[in-house]
Amino acid sequence: MPSRPSLLYVSNLAYPARGRRYCDEDIHLTADLRQHFDLAICHPEDAAALMRAHDVVVVRNSGPISDYAPAYHHFRDQAEATGQRVYNPLTGKGDMAGKQYLVDLTTAGFPVIPTVDDPNHLDRLPPAAEYVVKPKAGADSHGLEFVPENDLRRVLAEKAGDDLLVQPKIDFEYEVSFYFVDHDFQYALNAPDPARRWELVPYEASRADLEFAQRFIDWNTLDHGIQRVDACRTRQGDLLLVELEDLNPYLSLDRTPEVTRTRFVEAMAASIRRSLG
Repeated sequence: MPSRPSLLYVSNLAYPARGRRYCDEDIHLTADLRQHFDLAICHPEDAAALMRAHDVVVVRNSGPISDYAPAYHHFRDQAEATGQRVYNPLTGKGDMAGKQYLVDLTTAGFPVIPTVDDPNHLDRLPPAAEYVVKPKAGADSHGLEFVPENDLRRVLAEKAGDDLLVQPKIDFEYEVSFYFVDHDFQYALNAPDPARRWELVPYEASRADLEFAQRFIDWNTLDHGIQRVDACRTRQGDLLLVELEDLNPYLSLDRTPEVTRTRFVEAMAASIRRSLG
C-alpha cells in the first residue's frame, strides 16, 4: 500500500437535506482527510467511471439511492466485478441492503420498532391509533405516510404490489443516535424535541445504551466502516431501533465538540487504512 493511498470521496454536495447541510460536513471532513490521503471528490453518478484511478472509494453524504438508482447499481456491479475497495464495504445488512432488516430483526426478537412487510401479518404489530407506511427501499423519509388505524387496510389495498413496510407510530420521548467507526463507539447525539429531528445535542450514553447500540453493530458484521444506530426512547424508558444506517450516514459532526471531531477523523483514517490491508 502506498504511504498516501488515493481516495475517491463520493458526495452529492448539492443534495437539499432537510435540517442539514451535507456540503458543509463533507467540505470539512475532506479537508481533514487530505492530511492522510490523496483525495478527489465526485458525485455518486460519476463514481463508477472514476474509481479505477483510486485505491478506495469512500461513500459519504451521497443522498438517497432512489435519486440515482441505475448509477448506484452500476457502481456496485463494477466494484464487485473489479475488486474495487469500497468504504463502507458493500456487504452491509442495514440500510445499505434496504429495510428488510427491520422485518428480520422484529422476527428475531431484537429491540426494534415492530415491523412487518405483509398486510396478512398486521396482527403481529401492537395496536396503535396510527401506523407508519413507508417504502422498503426508501430513505430520508421519502414516501413515508402516517395512516389512521381505521384506514390502514384500505391504504395497503390501494398500494398492493408496492414493496412496503408497516410499523405502529411510536409515542417516544426523544431520538438518539450512536456513531461507530468499525465496531468502536465514537459519540452519541440526541434530539430532545421529537418534532426537531436534526436539532441535536451531545448525549452521555449509559452502559445500557451502549450495549443496546453495540448489539446491532455486532449483528451487522461489517469489518470496516462508519455506522449510525438511530433509536427512540419510549415513554416506558426503553430504547427501540429506528434505523441501522450503514451506507452513507450523516454524522452531524458540527454538533460535536472539536476534540470529538478530531478523534473521529483519526479513527476514520485509521479504519480506511486498515480496510486497504
